[in-house]
Amino acid sequence: MKAVVITTPGGPEVLQLQEVEDPEFGDDDVLIRVAATALNRIDTLQRKGSYPPPRFLGLECSGTVEAVGRSVTRWRIGDEVCALLSGGGYAEKVAVPAGQVLPVPPGVSLKDAACFPEVVCTLWSTVFMRSRLSAGETFLIHGGSSGIGTCGIQLAKSKGAKVFVTAGSAEKLAACKDLGADVCINYKTEDFVARVKEETQGKGVDVVLDNMGGPYFQRNLDSLNVDGRLFIIGFMGGTVSEVNLAGLLARRLTVQAAGLHSRSTENKALIVNEVEKNVWPAIIAGKVKPVVYKYLPLSEAAEGHRLMESSNHIGKILLVP
Repeated sequence: MKAVVITTPGGPEVLQLQEVEDPEFGDDDVLIRVAATALNRIDTLQRKGSYPPPRFLGLECSGTVEAVGRSVTRWRIGDEVCALLSGGGYAEKVAVPAGQVLPVPPGVSLKDAACFPEVVCTLWSTVFMRSRLSAGETFLIHGGSSGIGTCGIQLAKSKGAKVFVTAGSAEKLAACKDLGADVCINYKTEDFVARVKEETQGKGVDVVLDNMGGPYFQRNLDSLNVDGRLFIIGFMGGTVSEVNLAGLLARRLTVQAAGLHSRSTENKALIVNEVEKNVWPAIIAGKVKPVVYKYLPLSEAAEGHRLMESSNHIGKILLVP
């Protein structure tokens, strides 16, 4: 099969499409012929060597089941599926534990289904399973036009939350508004803390999902309501911050952080199961739709990485073998 290989840690140009061995798969695995894979920010960090990369990049995919292990009972050859991966999506085939596989939702194309596994599992495991966002609450998501952001807006709205977003251009904010965001804040021209306080009569929001880390830490805490919850899923701005802890105690705040790709197979299967029960109905109902910025051939993975690192995109970038 063909796969995108990191020839050496570095810039996008180090990504090369090469002929490689087919993946091996075990008794509990499903072998998928990939229809599409979606880029995620961590792919660019793994390419640079900032995080240990898997054999091949790619944390989510969609495709058709080509073979199943002896212990697999749910999936059949020919099934159209999407999957949460530990790597391997940038290839023509990938093997994945059966518990991390989901059916393609009715009404969603096979290619576009690649938009969902990583982002939806991230959102459900953080914002809902851990931070317990519920109907009637307020939710701030940074990077509203990203893959996580565009999906998060729709998912939170489908669950009855009021959604605040930050983004860096009028075009991105308009896209967030179109997806259902209630309050859209340009972080380049506005103080998001002041705007949040203004829109909530001084109370703050109930949940914040943050991918910036250090530079936003104090400001995120300042944006939270009593019993507010901050969940950190990335450190795009850095990992170090000086913080005044008084607000944590005074307003009973909760701060959590977690990644998805480092979780155990068993934990990923649990999250995938919860996602199918709680999120798939919203996708099937058309309340959460894929937002695709661009489709690129697998051979142009480097161009996909350049586009992601430019942050000019809105939604997901897909690679198609």
